[in-house]
Amino acid sequence: MNGQFVLSLDFEKIWGVFDSKPNGDYQKNLKSVDIIIDRLLNLSDQYGIKLTFATVGFLFNKDIESLIANTPKILPTYTNEKLNPYLFIRKIKDFKNDDPQYFAYSSLQNIIKHGQHEIASHTYSHYYCLEEGQNLDQFEEDLKMAKKVAQDIGVDLKSIVFPRNQVNVKYLKVCKEYGFISYRGNENHSIYEAKSKQETKSLLHRFLRLADAYINITGTHSHNLNAVKKNGLVDITSSSFFRPYNKNMSLLEPLKVNRVKKSMTRAAKNKELFHIWFHPHNFGVNTDKNFNNLEAIFKLYSKLNEKYHFEAATMSEVALKLNS
Repeated sequence: MNGQFVLSLDFEKIWGVFDSKPNGDYQKNLKSVDIIIDRLLNLSDQYGIKLTFATVGFLFNKDIESLIANTPKILPTYTNEKLNPYLFIRKIKDFKNDDPQYFAYSSLQNIIKHGQHEIASHTYSHYYCLEEGQNLDQFEEDLKMAKKVAQDIGVDLKSIVFPRNQVNVKYLKVCKEYGFISYRGNENHSIYEAKSKQETKSLLHRFLRLADAYINITGTHSHNLNAVKKNGLVDITSSSFFRPYNKNMSLLEPLKVNRVKKSMTRAAKNKELFHIWFHPHNFGVNTDKNFNNLEAIFKLYSKLNEKYHFEAATMSEVALKLNS
């Protein structure tokens, strides 16, 4: 089996940041997401890249009425109520159906039309699987609704990406029962270990992750393609979060891109997996600079594809190849 290149996108809009960026300072990023999706689709078509859109289930709804109707029977009971999107929905006074930050029905239809990409799950409500107060029954109801709203538009969810990378191995069995075959695991290093929001607040922890994006601290994170299964699912392990352009660190941008390129090249030569990810809203500002960086990665992919038969694939495609 040749090396595999996977690019997954945490497609969330406001549902991924309502608890962390509540003051409206992220509006430009959020309102640009549908435009970013169009550019991602066009650029990926140009270079033969397959994208995996891990989509929050709320985005499948067309309007607030649909969102309310598609409410799970059991809701999460996080100890920290600020994490609960259902409480957030009740507080919104200016909930407009045409506000692009809440829904993504048209973008999802556009992704479907392009054909080669995968729409995966980012849970229904951006569900946090390691936070205090929630439990497996609540997660199962959330997952059940995610499957339902996806099926309503003809999508069969096969892969899951856990919000905030809170992979809870105990929950994978339920994912398998609902037809999932793959998930995105975290990089194999202690600084990327799955933790709750409260546990990841260390400044040193954040600094090491930031530094690792520019210089090789924790390794290349290209992964052997022997199937790694946990409770029946294939772990399509993350290699790197593709950090957005940072004008305060602009001189270091070449280091960030080259770090990814070196790891990709290693994966191609050694017939391994290389899996990068980011959020479409990350590209909402400094958009052209972000796309220039991404296109540099895509150009390298084309060369590696020609020389080493490095293959672009969705998460579920990799899982199916490994299971065959």
